[in-house]
Amino acid sequence: MKHLVLFDLDGTLADTAPDLGLALNLQRKRHGLPFLDQDIIRPYASHGSRGLLGIGFGLKPGDADFVAMRDEYLALYDEVFARTPLLFEGMEALLKSIEAAGLGWGVVTNKPRRFSAPLLEALELDQRMACLVCADDAPRPKPYPDSLLLACQQGDVGPENCIYIGDAQRDIEAGMAAGMPTVVALYGYLDQTDRPLEWGADYVAHEVAGIETCLAAWQQTLANGFVDEAAD
Repeated sequence: MKHLVLFDLDGTLADTAPDLGLALNLQRKRHGLPFLDQDIIRPYASHGSRGLLGIGFGLKPGDADFVAMRDEYLALYDEVFARTPLLFEGMEALLKSIEAAGLGWGVVTNKPRRFSAPLLEALELDQRMACLVCADDAPRPKPYPDSLLLACQQGDVGPENCIYIGDAQRDIEAGMAAGMPTVVALYGYLDQTDRPLEWGADYVAHEVAGIETCLAAWQQTLANGFVDEAAD
């Protein structure tokens, strides 16, 4: 039976905040505003253009200028998104450990494919993944389960044999809705209003190295389940 480890991209698998923040600051400069410190931007990097435009310009969806500013931001991000992407410290070792254990792994993200696929290629991960599902691949993005269920189809595995790792509430909600256990990555892009321990994740990873412990516990749970089924 196959098992599949699924990662969110921004703030979980890769540290993309510097380039997301650079695009926002380039946009602020275009509108006559000073650069924001990266430490201010970083907690909002997992919230997509909605979160970034909120912290950068005080905009929210539904505001008159939101769509035009979002399109402008994405055009600027298109110029810099693969400038300095990095895997989080310890992530390469974790991926090698997952592969050595015979597990598949993939990425499920709300980032559009036009950014996700080239970014993962720049990180030299594109040939190692069992699947990649982006915001524009599924009918509905996270927190709906559609993209995670599509990843299961691509990886030829049922959701009960997958685990999803993410740093945002919508990641945990999507995993729960898809019927798979979840890990909340506390090292990710969390802001002061987030309450990750209240999101209902099955496991908690304070750092990348902690994910391996979570995966071991998950596999033990699966093994115990198989034993119980055989005993019935």
